[in-house]
Amino acid sequence: MKIRTGFGFDVHRLVEGRELWMGGIRMEHSLGLLGHSDADVLIHALCDALLGAANLRDIGFHFPDTAGEYKNIDSKILLAQTMRLIREKGYEFGNADITIAAERPKMNPHIPRMKEVLAQVMEIDPEDISIKATTTEKLGFTGREEGISAYVSVLIVKP
Repeated sequence: MKIRTGFGFDVHRLVEGRELWMGGIRMEHSLGLLGHSDADVLIHALCDALLGAANLRDIGFHFPDTAGEYKNIDSKILLAQTMRLIREKGYEFGNADITIAAERPKMNPHIPRMKEVLAQVMEIDPEDISIKATTTEKLGFTGREEGISAYVSVLIVKP
């Protein structure tokens, strides 16, 4: 059995006039994340972690922000395609540990739904996804509510 780990990080700026998508769900908030796609930082960091673990480069390589077909795309589609890529290489998902850094909105009430949606897209057990949320105690760009970031560690296995 081959075991590999991967790490992903993503950040997007908060702006007016955009929807806020996090972990595959739409959240009510006065600001949304700016990006070529729906800018779901959690899913983008998760894709990067999975791709890195399987030595398949990164999300920008597979889904470039210069490609029109990815403009405003639902990041759940990118995650499903990422899972297909790692499975084509013979790997299966083990687990993920995810941290979202945001001052507002509060993420904790949404975590169970995020886990449910991600597990469905990835075709895995929701118990294999850990999602946590933190603030930066009003420090830095996150603390000033200029953006949101996500950090992800994953484990994949090849039987």
